[in-house]
Amino acid sequence: MKEKVILAYSGGLDTTAIIPWLKENFDYEVICCCIDCGQGEELDGLEERAKLSGASKLYIENIVDEFCDNYIVPCVQANAIYENKYLLGTAMARPGIAKKLVEIARKEHASAICHGATGKGNDQIRFELGIKALAPDLKIIAPWRMTDLWTLNSREEEIAYCHQHGIDLPFDASQSYSRDRNLWHISHEGLELEDPAQEPDYEHLLVLGVTPEQAPDEGEYITMTFEKGVPVSLNGQTMKVSEIITELNALGGKHGIGIIDIVENRVVGMKSRGVYETPGGTILMEAHQQLEELVLDRATYEVKKEMGNRLSQIVYEGKWFTPLREAVQAFIESTQQYVTGEVKLKLYKGNIIKAGTTSPYSLYSESLASFTTGELYDHHDAEGFINLFGLPLKVRAMKLAETEK
Repeated sequence: MKEKVILAYSGGLDTTAIIPWLKENFDYEVICCCIDCGQGEELDGLEERAKLSGASKLYIENIVDEFCDNYIVPCVQANAIYENKYLLGTAMARPGIAKKLVEIARKEHASAICHGATGKGNDQIRFELGIKALAPDLKIIAPWRMTDLWTLNSREEEIAYCHQHGIDLPFDASQSYSRDRNLWHISHEGLELEDPAQEPDYEHLLVLGVTPEQAPDEGEYITMTFEKGVPVSLNGQTMKVSEIITELNALGGKHGIGIIDIVENRVVGMKSRGVYETPGGTILMEAHQQLEELVLDRATYEVKKEMGNRLSQIVYEGKWFTPLREAVQAFIESTQQYVTGEVKLKLYKGNIIKAGTTSPYSLYSESLASFTTGELYDHHDAEGFINLFGLPLKVRAMKLAETEK
């Protein structure tokens, strides 16, 4: 009886070519597993394609709600943004995918998991760290790193290889952007983006929305409510997180929101340039931050910013299944107890404009903040506070003056 391998299958040219390659070089029974994180129409026709290519079976596992509730929400609560720009769309999805691949491997009694990530990118790290943490006994096969066996170095060669194995597929060798899509975002790499001096060709690049210049001339108001840091309704309608993100994607895309062009530092040490579309996620992050402005005290907010940056690095580096992530997330969750309220925003030509925020736990006091501060604040107290707060500066200045005499 042949050993089984679980192939992380997207339906693209690379993973399609890997199916006959695995059978030819390892004599495995190949079981494909496509994890649905909200790729939409990209999943159409996958079963026929996988079977045509020699797979014995195809699993299509929908984890959209799990992706939203267990991975996206903690990152939103943390305001986890890598290098101040990247909202972790690809990185957040990888631990959920790795977890599901392991589950299918156990169900099928497979001995190995194969992925199509290249040897230059972050995804090989994310997939393999997840698999190692959950199933250290499983073998991992990464064709792109096995240059003695994987000799297909171009789309033309992959297509020719498929044709040699009787696989006639709807792919051509024309160049296109390298993309990764899920419910949270879509990333674009390649072509003119490989040169940081080149402006992105947004007319041909964008998938989820339009540029701010092409957005409507009239803004649009939205309201969102949160309970303990979790979004629960949009424009008065109670929805699941996945439904809120879906609707926000449409609204944000319409108004040219969430397009970023970044040169980021990959885990493997190189810089890479990409354009990310995250329309709904950008709005959701901003709404959550605006609510936290009202609710969190200064000291907690400062430490939370540090923990958010730490979580972004943990997620980016594929270290989701670690004690550190659990500890950081536990701290973040403790800060969300009172992050409840309503946020109103105006969407206009790529901008998210604050239009009013309310919370029953707001720490903002109009009587304190106004010039007529009332009984809680005596202006005379400020003098003593400043004297103590500035004492180190005064002492240092006096000592410097003494030594300069």
